[in-house]
Amino acid sequence: MSPIFRPILAGAQFRDRLTGCIGAGIGIALTMVVCAGLPPLGADLPIIVAPLGASAVLVFAVPSSPLAQPWPVVGGNIISTLIGVAMFQLVPDVTAAAGLAVGGAILVMSLLRCLHPPGGAAALTAVIGSQGIHAAGYGFAFMPVGINSIALVSLAMFYHRATARSYPHQPAAAPATVAAAGFRPEDIDAALADMHESFDISRDDLDALLARAELHAQARRR
Repeated sequence: MSPIFRPILAGAQFRDRLTGCIGAGIGIALTMVVCAGLPPLGADLPIIVAPLGASAVLVFAVPSSPLAQPWPVVGGNIISTLIGVAMFQLVPDVTAAAGLAVGGAILVMSLLRCLHPPGGAAALTAVIGSQGIHAAGYGFAFMPVGINSIALVSLAMFYHRATARSYPHQPAAAPATVAAAGFRPEDIDAALADMHESFDISRDDLDALLARAELHAQARRR
């Protein structure tokens, strides 16, 4: 297979991707149905916001990602939208407001442990959105953004449970035999510090993955 078409996610299988596609389709559709049944949000306000499409990719396609967990989805989208509204109201220049909204959203999400990439889009939407979005002010962060996010996460919990997937994600335990003889969690922390990079995997998942790889290596050597 050409390197261009190889899976970009380690461990990705077609069945998992198909399950994610179906889940995202159901999740977005039902989120729209749920939110359409709520009282009218106001003139020129969407039933569902565009950044939720990106949230669905994370929640259904990579549910083990730290960026796809319930708090990052709900907290990241709402907090980022609040920052976007604040920048629009405080900074007269739209170009500067857009940059400050996205940059500020990343900073605050990082500090509050709810980093979620679609949050950047939510912050930008609050700045460059329609007149109805601007008129809604800070309320836009809760309806429809907050309601959309809560509905999507709730649906994802039911869907992943029905398809035997872990969400909210619970890392698998590292094999005890390897953990006792092999590297330790502080070794992983030291290696991560050496690389000066951020990876889309939790430290616990990385620990379990490397421990199982060491177990297979021991079996191969035997």
